[in-house]
Amino acid sequence: MLSRSSFTSLVVGVFAVYVVHTCWVMYGIVYTRPCPAAADGAAGGCVWPYLARRPKLQLSVYTTTRSSIGAESNIDLVLNVEDFDIESKFERTVNVSVPKKTRNNGTLYAFVFLHHAGILPWHDGKQVHVVSPLTTYMVPKPEEINLLTGESATQQIEAEKQTNALDEPVSHWRSRLTLNVMVEDFVFDGSSLPADVHRYMKMVQLGKTVHYLPILFIDQLSNRVKDLMVINRSTTELPLTVSYDKISLGKLRFWIHMQDAVYSLQQFGFSEKDADEVKGIFVDTNLYFLALTFFVAAFHLLFDFLAFKNDISFWKKKRSMIGMSTKAVLWRCFSTVVIFLFLLDEQTSLLVLIPAGVGAVIELWKVKKALKMTIRWQGLRPKFQFGAYNDSEKKTEEYDAQAMKYLSYLLYPLCIGGAGYSLLNVKYKSWYSWLINSFVNGVYAFGFLFMLPQLFVNYKMKSVAHLPWKAFTYKAFNTFIDDIFAFIITMPTSHRLACFRDDVVFLVYLYQRWLYPVDKSRVNEYGESYEEKLKKKAHRE
Repeated sequence: MLSRSSFTSLVVGVFAVYVVHTCWVMYGIVYTRPCPAAADGAAGGCVWPYLARRPKLQLSVYTTTRSSIGAESNIDLVLNVEDFDIESKFERTVNVSVPKKTRNNGTLYAFVFLHHAGILPWHDGKQVHVVSPLTTYMVPKPEEINLLTGESATQQIEAEKQTNALDEPVSHWRSRLTLNVMVEDFVFDGSSLPADVHRYMKMVQLGKTVHYLPILFIDQLSNRVKDLMVINRSTTELPLTVSYDKISLGKLRFWIHMQDAVYSLQQFGFSEKDADEVKGIFVDTNLYFLALTFFVAAFHLLFDFLAFKNDISFWKKKRSMIGMSTKAVLWRCFSTVVIFLFLLDEQTSLLVLIPAGVGAVIELWKVKKALKMTIRWQGLRPKFQFGAYNDSEKKTEEYDAQAMKYLSYLLYPLCIGGAGYSLLNVKYKSWYSWLINSFVNGVYAFGFLFMLPQLFVNYKMKSVAHLPWKAFTYKAFNTFIDDIFAFIITMPTSHRLACFRDDVVFLVYLYQRWLYPVDKSRVNEYGESYEEKLKKKAHRE
């Protein structure tokens, strides 16, 4: 069997290979090899850009309820940009007529044409076009109410009518349409066209050379959930913001891969909201910050794994609770479960929800170890048995209870006052939502106070040797990484502030580690001391 050190080295090695491989793949995406014959002026085997001829272009946007069109019938022109300049960005808002079919949960499509100026798109043999649905289906967000004042009779009747439909997807309007044109005069090698760009290319033969027409691209990553609008049956017009900007070849290829990745997530069962969180990482940050985010996320994953591994190893070997605050373990379990339920109620991204769920399961297991609990089944009825504490453990429990006594004078009034204030002034979806929010606000705002019993026990025992420092170290790295993620991933504000709160707690632990030097007669985290190990070794000899 592999030792722990060799297993950790194996994990770190696999992680390093993964990072290097990902960097190589990313380089292959953003870098495209140009046609070698183009440098000599030869045309053989090269695909030349049609935009190098500087044609006069026109941009036209049409809407229709059909997914394909062959003529000018049954379509509406919503935007027409004459003398279209591919180098100039713009943003325009237009009102779009919503057909009756679309108001009855039908789909409306946008056809975007880039064609020669003065010629209708279907009469231009060198036009390019892309199609994008302007509607999508999503379950509407439930309405929040004041739990004390309630609703008026009219609102209650409307709520009863909509109760059965709340869990059913309804049509939503995509209020943004983001367009890009690849503006680089790049000469492709016809024998090795990139597969990702090839499907967006339309080629024509001009004399002895092959040219590719302008590459028109719809940025689907910019379609965010926050921009969606519910389509009612009484809606006849809706606003559509059409924005345009040029794009480089490298960014275009990267964006195509990211859109494919988001589509794959949705095929694997990710909801529109979960996919939206991933979109936000790409759209709301620039490419350099995005690269930093990738490395940060990779190291966060590594430290998460190592922290879980060392934490589980520590508690698996734990034989004594000397120097460990049982109250702190119970509180950590309670707060982790409450945070998980809160994130679940808020429909937070799976990127945040899954690690929180795994952490909650581990904390429940720690409580079982801390209380020396055993579960025996008598038929279908479980029977819980708790082990006895020795004198040293009882002394630790006295310090723990003393710290909690002082802490309760401050903590309970603050939590009850905060819950009462939110009940009077904040709207919630249900009483369960209020209860979970009250608990989690107490956890986030005053949760660090529950670390004080452990600090108090450390102070009384003048020791920190009983703490799992390896796991603490990895968690500390992740805490500082979480500070970066707090500005990147969408999450509740209280959860974001909690990331910075954890920094302060860890710094206090570091101060105590410096304050109380190593004493080899004190027990470590496994209930053993260095001197005991030497005695056992001498006895064997």
